[in-house]
Amino acid sequence: MAYPASYRYTREHEWIKVEGDQGTVGITDYAQNSLGDIVFVDAPKVGATVEAGKVFGSVESVKAVSDLYSPVSGTVTAVNEELNAAPEKINSAAHDSWIIKVKLSKPAEVDALLNAADYEKFTSEETGH
Repeated sequence: MAYPASYRYTREHEWIKVEGDQGTVGITDYAQNSLGDIVFVDAPKVGATVEAGKVFGSVESVKAVSDLYSPVSGTVTAVNEELNAAPEKINSAAHDSWIIKVKLSKPAEVDALLNAADYEKFTSEETGH
């Protein structure tokens, strides 16, 4: 799986695509593959505050419920309502299926996240492949 080079990644398997002071957040293909069939996404409401490294919601699959960790701090500006009716979109296109959009309050936090090559290395070390 090729991870988009324009995204940044967390060690908890979230991705963020930053454009200006806006970040679009989702979970990686590695995460959706580990979880299996996703049946529910719990996301914060527009206007909620998220903090880098802190839980902002969860993803429920047939196997387990997994917390979602925000890659950055900021205010939620949009929630992907499509996932309410079709959470399985994450399984078919993890890097195109965003969960929340955030107005960054501390843009420098992005610099601490993994780039695509480092994330791939991290996941291969985690799986031993």
